[in-house]
Amino acid sequence: MTKKTKRGVAVVGAGMSKFGAFPDKTSRDLFVEAYQEMKSTVDKGLDPSQIEAFYMGNFSADQFEKQAHLAPIIASWVGLAGIPALRLEDACASGSVALRQASLAIASGLYDVVLVGGVEKMTDLPIGEVTDALASAADTQFEIPAGFTFPGFYAAMATAYLDEYDASPQAFAHVSIKNHKNGALNEKAQFNQTIADIMESKKKRAAAKGYPVPTWSNELEFFADPAGNPNIAWPMTLFDCSPVSDGAAAVLLVAEELAYQFTDTPLYIIGSGQASDGALTERDTLSGIPSAAKAARQAYDMAGLTSDDIDLAEVHDCFTIAEIMASEDLGFFPRGEGWKAAMAGMTARDGVHPINTSGGLKAKGHPVGASGIAQVIEVWKQLRGVAGERQIAGNPRIALTHNVGGTGQTCVVHIFERRD
Repeated sequence: MTKKTKRGVAVVGAGMSKFGAFPDKTSRDLFVEAYQEMKSTVDKGLDPSQIEAFYMGNFSADQFEKQAHLAPIIASWVGLAGIPALRLEDACASGSVALRQASLAIASGLYDVVLVGGVEKMTDLPIGEVTDALASAADTQFEIPAGFTFPGFYAAMATAYLDEYDASPQAFAHVSIKNHKNGALNEKAQFNQTIADIMESKKKRAAAKGYPVPTWSNELEFFADPAGNPNIAWPMTLFDCSPVSDGAAAVLLVAEELAYQFTDTPLYIIGSGQASDGALTERDTLSGIPSAAKAARQAYDMAGLTSDDIDLAEVHDCFTIAEIMASEDLGFFPRGEGWKAAMAGMTARDGVHPINTSGGLKAKGHPVGASGIAQVIEVWKQLRGVAGERQIAGNPRIALTHNVGGTGQTCVVHIFERRD
């Protein structure tokens, strides 16, 4: 039975840096951008002296920037020296783990006002070293020596899914096309282009260089052409994979009874779940992520809701297969039906279950320690009705975030509510 906390927690401010590749910026610079934007969204103002603690998600500044002990350094950088500053690491779920631990600290009565952030600066390393750093989130004793990388892990999941459910590989393309359409409307996204835009750009470059101009007539033809969309680990192609990214995100959490001192439109964290699992090689199934299903059940039970009550979701689409599996793990679609839903447009902004209106990790970017918090930024905008061109219709009130670490060794699910 999932227990409920005795004290509610609200989000009263949210901000993020631009995601992308920034050779002239450090984690500190990126987090300052996120922190300053977060402060600007606190409608009734924020006195930084009110912040009692800082919880920060970060996977591996040790490897990416050769900088350990990052949380107190960043706290000092934004003028918060002296408060408790904690770095939490759970691979790509680090940001959501930080959010969960901070909310539990408030729910316990220990703190009233807490800053939560996530940051990663990944692009300074050559791609081979980035691959090695990310591989440390897997089982380095058994899986990595066997030759696996993360594209390989998710390719194994994808092939298992295709086989088990007789699915079409075109479903992966539909996820990518959708998320790039959403990312094109997100000013903070790493990729502000649709797949159609990318195709036209490639055609223009080929013509300018005097090369044969590709003859793709639509996005699916582009996806099927290894010349434009090479295989990374079949069936995962280049445009099935999230990018290497730099970025930061920050939210301000307060005790529920204090929320209206900061804003007239807080969001409340009404459900939270976290689960773990062993390495991919130890599992009975490769076509889903058991920890995600467990974390979702905990969050739904705490909130007193079901998957039918969720108006939109930001899910962990590090690879396109991950979004399809998440749509089933979270209960939006039955097992083996997620791929059909993706192809039918059911997860589009105007679909029955909008997923990754931000562009997701696929288009928005995936600075791993920041990704879980960045999901909250999109929820914040959508539920407050300020998401601009990508705003979903119907006055959304309930949203969910789903953040996976590794291949599912960690999964965190949160549910947020806007109250009228």
